[in-house]
Amino acid sequence: MPRDTLTREQIVRTAVELLDAEGLEGLNMRSLGKRLGSAATAVYWHVKNKDNLVILASDEVWNEVGLPDLDTVDWRTAATSMATDLYAMIARHPWLVMAFASQPLFGPNKARHDDHSLAVYEKAGFVGAEADQATAAVFMFVLGSTLGLSASVSVNRRLSHGGGNAQALVQEAMTQATEIASRFPRLRARLDSYADADYAAAPEKSFEFGLQSVMDGLEERLTTRLHR
Repeated sequence: MPRDTLTREQIVRTAVELLDAEGLEGLNMRSLGKRLGSAATAVYWHVKNKDNLVILASDEVWNEVGLPDLDTVDWRTAATSMATDLYAMIARHPWLVMAFASQPLFGPNKARHDDHSLAVYEKAGFVGAEADQATAAVFMFVLGSTLGLSASVSVNRRLSHGGGNAQALVQEAMTQATEIASRFPRLRARLDSYADADYAAAPEKSFEFGLQSVMDGLEERLTTRLHR
């Protein structure tokens, strides 16, 4: 694709596709240029460097998180919807977890999301710094909940690129982890209780349970304040 027909929007969309397929470690200008059918040097006319491209790509995916109309839903419904959308978005783009850990991420789409989050918790009754704290508490819960998924995707990709049977290698590692876990009484009881239990897997509906527990805690703080 010639330089004069290449757009930043095309580059960013293709970068997201490459990141989804190869992860943060697989993103480079040469691979991106190949996907675009363009020379890597042409990409530099539109983005400064890889870090800049990661910022642009990460901001692009924030568009996937819905922003509920606060005039039609209560704060808890809105907060739960946004957190659930965020979890699903990161699950689709697990490279984002590593990106958060490697550099500051910012942009208009993320800022729009963050601003709406503050509006949600201000509607609930949190004021000033408390609104920021409530927003951060939910965000950190969601981000932490995606760590296992992100790590699993990264490990499988790394094993696949290293040759051999990735599934067999992962299974071998899980077998070793299960053998170690069986030495401890509570973990052994859990493994014995469920024939197909995966030591590393969280129980079904763990995200929903955790999110509602966080929401319960925030609501309790508001209720306590009203009765002081």
